[in-house]
Amino acid sequence: MADRVPLTLQIYRLLTAVSAPIADIILNRRLKRGRELAARLPERRGESSVARPEGPLVWLHGASVGEMLSVLPLIDRIRARDVTVLVTAGTVTAAELAQRRLPPGVIHQFAPIDLPQYVARFLDHWRPNLGLFVESDLWPSRIMASAERGIPLILVNGRVSERSFQRWRRLPRTIGALLSRFDLCLAQSAQDAARYADLGAPRYVTTGNLKHDAPAPPADVTKLQQLQSAIGPRPVIAAASTHPGEDIELIDVHRRLKNSFPGLLTILVPRHPERGASIAGIARGVGLKFAQRSLGELPDRDTEIYVADTLGELGVIYRIAPIVFIGGSLVEHGGQNPIEAAKLGAAIVHGPHVWNFAEVYAALDAAGGAEMVADTGKLTVRIGAWLKDAEARKNVAQTGLRAMEPLTGALERTVAALDPYLMQFGLERRVGEAINQANSADHA
Repeated sequence: MADRVPLTLQIYRLLTAVSAPIADIILNRRLKRGRELAARLPERRGESSVARPEGPLVWLHGASVGEMLSVLPLIDRIRARDVTVLVTAGTVTAAELAQRRLPPGVIHQFAPIDLPQYVARFLDHWRPNLGLFVESDLWPSRIMASAERGIPLILVNGRVSERSFQRWRRLPRTIGALLSRFDLCLAQSAQDAARYADLGAPRYVTTGNLKHDAPAPPADVTKLQQLQSAIGPRPVIAAASTHPGEDIELIDVHRRLKNSFPGLLTILVPRHPERGASIAGIARGVGLKFAQRSLGELPDRDTEIYVADTLGELGVIYRIAPIVFIGGSLVEHGGQNPIEAAKLGAAIVHGPHVWNFAEVYAALDAAGGAEMVADTGKLTVRIGAWLKDAEARKNVAQTGLRAMEPLTGALERTVAALDPYLMQFGLERRVGEAINQANSADHA
């Protein structure tokens, strides 16, 4: 099946092959909106100023920040085998995260746009020995061109949402042709594995969710101390990774609670930091005192809403706020990752829309390590109760931490599945060294 290309994919390749002028227009628009970096636009066309190192190279691709964070421990394990790792992603936020968090020696590039000529240029330069695609970012040209060159492909931490599953079922030959080009699909859950099987993946196994094994996010000690000092003993709640509509709800919760809890500080961390100014505008509109972290401001004694519109600082916020609302859950987005907050001892509250992390939310809620609320009124009641009862809040946080333990182990299972591929690199290196030694002996 891997050598047969459905008509849909043939048409896709033909249309994208002549789309370079359109791609340039889109890139320039994204650049103006701050969604691309001018100095690195050539990478989006498959060009690179970075030389390919000698030896085996594993190409690891994830769409955005969440995917990159989930594979950091896996990258460490691959690097431990003296293998070069090339990480690609498609967002500026992921590039900024890569600069801060990727281990020394790991190369980061922007992923090429999925035009055949851009992908070919990328593959010509990097010549990966193995391709690991994270979660669900299945771009046809990247997959087909890699397979045509004989590059083994493995889907890591794979997931298929219900929406994607139903959409792909309308194009069975297309998704079947793409999945058949993967040597292996490593699924987050048994349900994901079953969906891959239904969609035509020939080889699949359930390894678990790598995000469950990710370490707690780090915190800059100086920044943490500065923020702790600025806040002092005030009661604090945080809303992490909020989406449009949720900030208004959390500001309303603050207004309902502030008279009962003098000095209450609400920290809002938007999923996309560029929304910081609009959130500050909402606070201004309802007469609340606010400060913006992106402007270098710290909260003072009068600050009521602190807009933490910066990247990579959830590790700081989670260490300060004992109660955390996880965003993307009051609106129909599917919920953001609660694992990091749980690992740092926060009592977690969330809305009903959490299908992106259904397994972990189910485990947390069932154990009493988090609580689901359906609306602003219930959110206010729950946060107010935890603000009043510190012991109950701590019990919830400790229960949440324990509830995470049975979900771990995905990293070891993933590494075990990759072992046959990674071991080949070691064998190739030893054979190469033996040949070099033999050649040196002949010349001597």
